[in-house]
Amino acid sequence: MAALRSAATLLAAVVLAATPLHPAPAQSDDRVVFPASVPQGSMVLGKVPPGSRVEYAGRILRSTGYGTVVFGIGRDEAGPVRIAVVRPDGTRVDADIAVTTRDWPVQRVDGVPPKTVDPPPDIAERIRREQARVTAARERDDDRADFARPFAWPVQGRISGRFGHQRVYNGKPGSPHSGMDIAAPTGTPVRAPAAGVVTFAAPDLYLTGGTLLIDHGFGISSNFLHLSRIDARVGDRVEQGQVVGAVGATGRATGPHLHWGMNWFDVRIDPLLVLERTQ
Repeated sequence: MAALRSAATLLAAVVLAATPLHPAPAQSDDRVVFPASVPQGSMVLGKVPPGSRVEYAGRILRSTGYGTVVFGIGRDEAGPVRIAVVRPDGTRVDADIAVTTRDWPVQRVDGVPPKTVDPPPDIAERIRREQARVTAARERDDDRADFARPFAWPVQGRISGRFGHQRVYNGKPGSPHSGMDIAAPTGTPVRAPAAGVVTFAAPDLYLTGGTLLIDHGFGISSNFLHLSRIDARVGDRVEQGQVVGAVGATGRATGPHLHWGMNWFDVRIDPLLVLERTQ
């Protein structure tokens, strides 16, 4: 017993000797980390010291409790772009990001209903009103970081239209393609590529037909067009993989497919690049 007590006393002495009476405070991470270069159409994630003030393109960016920030690089952005970061201690860091240009081929789409290419005045006014409602929904800026997790394909199928390609409808030049088209049969379930909140749902917009928007937080949103069915309502919280609608050919469409677009507020970004994100 005496030997055991002696051993216990020696062990306690060693532990006390190894334990500092005044532990050194953990060093704060004051790093500002952004990618050196990104392609046009990117969703960009960065890391700043928590509590920093971050500004890009005239907008103050939200940051998570861990210091994660996000923003979008447009299709035609030439770069370099600058992010201004003011740390909590008042020191300022400017991060510059080079923007690599991409090739934007011309894609010809024939057989589109003529009224959707050259709409009469009353239809043009309807389109303007409908698009204004969608634009307003994209301005939501929720303090949710659903965008931070990897995204998943909303439906499996052949990519029939790529982001950014210059569109020519029935021989008439139109706006660049704002998302990614995935060919799939009518009725194929469409699943949320990431969690979020439904901010817009309408079954019959003139150009985009059945239209659904999911907000992923911090200005990042997904939109799904030409749906044959919508299974979620405005205000619903949806989780990744949850069925939110079905593929269709409503609105200006020549066949069944899902148009999946993504935005950072009014900046359109490429869903395929978001899917390819490695971290």
